Formats: sequence, C-alpha cells, structure tokens
Amino acid sequence: MEKILIVEDDEKIARVIQLELEFEEYETDIAYTGKEALEKYETGGYSLILLDVMIPELNGLEVLRRIRQKDAGIKIIMLTARDAVMDKVSGLDSGANDYMTKPFEVEELLARIRVHLKSAEKSEVKSEVIEHRHLEIRPLAREVYSNGEAVYLTQKEYDVLLYLINNKNQALSRDQIIDAVWGYDYFGDTNTVDVYVRYIRKKLDTDKPSLISSVRGIGYIIKD
Repeated sequence: MEKILIVEDDEKIARVIQLELEFEEYETDIAYTGKEALEKYETGGYSLILLDVMIPELNGLEVLRRIRQKDAGIKIIMLTARDAVMDKVSGLDSGANDYMTKPFEVEELLARIRVHLKSAEKSEVKSEVIEHRHLEIRPLAREVYSNGEAVYLTQKEYDVLLYLINNKNQALSRDQIIDAVWGYDYFGDTNTVDVYVRYIRKKLDTDKPSLISSVRGIGYIIKD
C-alpha cells in the first residue's frame, strides 16, 4: 500500500483529503506544521507528499528544500492557495514534481497522485553511470558531473536531461517531454520545456555545439 503524507495546517481540509485518499486505499498521515512534516518524513517511508506552501514554523518551500537535500526520488505535490507564478516557479525549481492551486477538485488531485506514483514505479535506472561528451551522470545517486565537476540540477532539470539522454539520437517533441517528466495530467504550457532546456544549457554547455540541440518545429535532441 502506498503511503502519503498530507502537510496542511487547515484541519478540515487535511481531513477531507485524508478521507478521500483512504477511500482510494492509500495509507495516510497528516502533519500540521513544517517541523512536524520533517519529523514524520524522517520516519514515515512515504511514496508521496502533499505539501501546502503556507504552513507554520517552516513554510512549504523550506520543507521542500530540506527534503530534497536528502531525497531526490520521493514525489512531492505542492498545494497553494495563491495563484502566484513565483510560488509555482520556486516550488518547481526547488524540486517539486507538481503543484495545485486551492481550491481544487479532489478528482484532479487523485489523478495527479496516480500519475506520479505510476511514474515512480516505472522509472528504471538503465545504467549506474551514463557518459556523454563532457558529462557523467550517476542515476542511482541522481548526480551530474561536467568535466569532472559536480553540477547541481533541480529535480525537473535533471529529469529532462535524463529523459533526453536515455533517448539519445531521437527528436523528442515538447509534448513527449512534458508527458515523460511532468505527467499526462500536466495542464501547463509546453513552453515550460523551453525554459528548462535553457536552464540546463546554461549550467552544462561548456563548448559548442550545445549539449541539447533544437529540432525546428519539433522539440529537442541529444546526439552522439
């Protein structure tokens, strides 16, 4: 049984989410503060965390940052009452897998949870070390090295890079990348892919041609 941690300071909202998840046969815990969330994360063995941004003691973004320092694999969906671009960008850049703006439909939340848990089950490490040009990628540790130097990539930057490199020499459309990295239920703009490719290039391009090549009218490719 998959175990989900609900981090929400509004007791009524937390209880509604908990009842819906338990009806779907997920095991659940609730944390009402940032500190309580970190304490439960340390001992809980969770597959996914629903993490509200505005929680007391430590806000959601700080909780996210601390968890990602230790664990790159656990799925985290941010919940926010504010439809603010900076909240979403900050969450995704800090390693959130997804976000939802409150109020939301429970059915949509459940659909996104299913997608992220399914992608976690399907993710397979193809190799302990992947080498390409000046890069060395260690999937088991989710580490990236450029010319022997460690490079920090956010969760989504890493996932985009790994998907492209695991499908080398294939022109991948923005929709394919969105589906693979963000999930089929992602409702954002495909221009998000362009933004993340730009971030990756800025961090990893040490010479020309670029590590990731643009394919006009389609998307992107990493070539041998």
